[in-house]
Amino acid sequence: MKKSVRIFWRLFFIGFVLFIAVILMANYGVFGKMPSIEELENPTIAQASEVYASDGTLMGRYYLPSGNRSIVKYKEISPNVINALVSTEDKRFYEHSGIDIKGTLRAIFSGGSQGGGSTITQQLALALFNKRANNPVKRVIQKLKEWIIAVKLERNFTKEEILALYLNAVAYPDNVFGIRNASKIFFQKEPSTLSVSEAALLVGSINGPGIYNPRRNPKASMDRRNLVLERMSENGSISSTEASQLKAQPIDMSRYKKPSEDVGYAPYFREVLRDELKKLLKDITKPDGSSYNIYNDGLKIYTTINPVMQVYAEEAVAAQAPQLYRNVIRQGFVRNGNVWNKRDNILDAAMKASDRWKNSAEDGLSDKEIRATFFEKTPMKVFAWNAERSRDTIMTPYDSIKYHRLFTQAGFMAMDPLTGEVRAWVGGIDFKTFKYDHVNINTKRQVGSTIKPLLYGEAVEELNYTPETPVQDVAQFFPGNGWVPAGKACGGGTMTMANALAWSKNCATAYIMKQVGPKRFTDFLQRIGVPTKVQPFPSIALGSCELSLFEMMWAYSMFGGRGFSTKPYFISRIEDRNGNVIKRFDYSANRREAISEATAYTMSRMMQGAVVKGTAAGLMARLGASEMAGKTGTTNDNSDAWYMGFVPQLLAGVWVGSDDRFIRNEGSGGFGGQAARPIWESFFKKVYANKDLGILKDEKFVEPPTMSNEAVSADPSLYVRDDSGGGPAAAGEDMGVGTEEDYMQNNNEYIGPESAPLPDDPNKKKQPVKDTSAKKEKPIGTQEEPKKKKGLFKKIFGKKDDKN
Repeated sequence: MKKSVRIFWRLFFIGFVLFIAVILMANYGVFGKMPSIEELENPTIAQASEVYASDGTLMGRYYLPSGNRSIVKYKEISPNVINALVSTEDKRFYEHSGIDIKGTLRAIFSGGSQGGGSTITQQLALALFNKRANNPVKRVIQKLKEWIIAVKLERNFTKEEILALYLNAVAYPDNVFGIRNASKIFFQKEPSTLSVSEAALLVGSINGPGIYNPRRNPKASMDRRNLVLERMSENGSISSTEASQLKAQPIDMSRYKKPSEDVGYAPYFREVLRDELKKLLKDITKPDGSSYNIYNDGLKIYTTINPVMQVYAEEAVAAQAPQLYRNVIRQGFVRNGNVWNKRDNILDAAMKASDRWKNSAEDGLSDKEIRATFFEKTPMKVFAWNAERSRDTIMTPYDSIKYHRLFTQAGFMAMDPLTGEVRAWVGGIDFKTFKYDHVNINTKRQVGSTIKPLLYGEAVEELNYTPETPVQDVAQFFPGNGWVPAGKACGGGTMTMANALAWSKNCATAYIMKQVGPKRFTDFLQRIGVPTKVQPFPSIALGSCELSLFEMMWAYSMFGGRGFSTKPYFISRIEDRNGNVIKRFDYSANRREAISEATAYTMSRMMQGAVVKGTAAGLMARLGASEMAGKTGTTNDNSDAWYMGFVPQLLAGVWVGSDDRFIRNEGSGGFGGQAARPIWESFFKKVYANKDLGILKDEKFVEPPTMSNEAVSADPSLYVRDDSGGGPAAAGEDMGVGTEEDYMQNNNEYIGPESAPLPDDPNKKKQPVKDTSAKKEKPIGTQEEPKKKKGLFKKIFGKKDDKN
């Protein structure tokens, strides 16, 4: 053997041994961690976590762009997609075992000019476990790892499973991941029904989602689609005639629709849930010890939300909020712009917090330049109370800030008073425009007279007061704090405690606070579960303290919960992507005995006075309920309006107000009985009408077998006879609720809920049909629209070319 031949073979065997050694080193993780057999058998594709309602309705998803995918099986994918993929990316897919030697050699000797050598399985390996390296040396090592993983994938999966995994894992145009999402977004179809041309378009885009985006680069996308059709013809998947016909067809983008993250049920609730899940998942680990991620791990979160009640709640808010807004903008100090006098700091802060300011700053504009843009008229879409919840107009960004801040906000929550399960959660009037949640435990407002039942409840519990106990309707002096109420005339004389609560008498309530004591009352609030540390000022008897709607619901649960206060909870269980329960929740851990069952029953019956003839007069009769309890609340200057109420099976609370407390409804329409109560009433009217919900009108509060306090009369008139002359209530002088006709809107336009079924929910046929009964009955609100539209409001409601 010639020396040169010996050297050749020696170098060949040395190279071969080194190659094998490198392969082994790569396999054992010398060049970076390799997936285990278990990981290959259960490959983890980034997958969105899904949120479900109590009946299995898909409410929404949490995802990053790479995780927004719904996994489909091979049998759920059209053969057209499979044929397009194999014909274009790996025509010998069914012949090799992960590595196509012929294709690899062709790629090496042609320098890639005749196509790459990566098989579908290798591409899947890269998609599952790596990011493509840019460094040539690292890319060579990465390629070796891809070969190893590809061989292992072929050993652990069938060809069909590999194809499905690949199509679920890869990216498509517009940052869409997974064949199902791509099919739904581009064609509003399931992947099983994709046509040849549609399949060719999507498969063709995999090679370059940005380059072959049919929306942004239609010509490049069409050329790529036609190349896929040609290769399908060459591979025998379609005839040459069919390929030619399809190539001549334009790309149809008429069905393209990319969903917003806002789509789904209860958008405000889902944001609160997102934050709660992040906290919970810190203490829950996977079998390998790593933490769960709500954006990538495909968790299934089952909540207590009832989707029908959620829709009713959003409809109730949408029926009342337009009238509240009209009441605000009718006021002279709003129409002439004086409401913004000396408020420049608030508007400046709003400008700097806006996306417009942030985006301009990122573009390199100075503060002076950015500020100037806020005073230039520009076409824009603003929120409006109509069926579309928006309106196109021309105005300055500065005026748009003023415009949007004038809208009255609302918070609504419903829950089971016994278990604490949250059934409906509406954090504001429109999540897309106003993100701030007004139910959240951290959103605190003055509670007004809704605090009074808690004080009266303590008096019943600890001082043995009864509904008939006489109390003095006289202002009280508290050393070191002065008179409560301050500067308010009192009726004088005495009345029963039941009447004091029904008419929300401030002076009588101050008298009860005098007997209980401020410190004793704040200790009681802590004991029943209110998290906020309330300072022991005497004025808290009239609701000067700030609590969240969430906390008020928590506190009121002790009445409907037969003496037990229960923290509202909204997650029933969390499952991993394989359906294994990783965390289960129930109410028992958040339930504590706050008052006796006898006190709870006494207070429930005593609060019936307000809904019969007190500050929420006629409410129980209009709804036809056998028993009901409630309390209105209004704070000074009508900055906050509340209504808390419950029936034996359901508790609900409403808050109404503006984020800027100086923006308020100064008329009687801003009182709790007129601003907040109609939302509660509208919700319960629909709940009672829907027999499937199981909330029955004839249910009654359960009377304890033995009453530790004086027996409560079954006659509601005990709690509502006006032995004090009737009259005002609450910290903000609540003047009552008016008549039913006072809440009829002057137009019959139906404004639907924000919640809507997700288009790709497999259970959507089971979901509630949108209620349209509000079209037949007049929603809430009465007065005529102002005939003159001047200044800022003319810009919104007038013509686009208005020059004033």
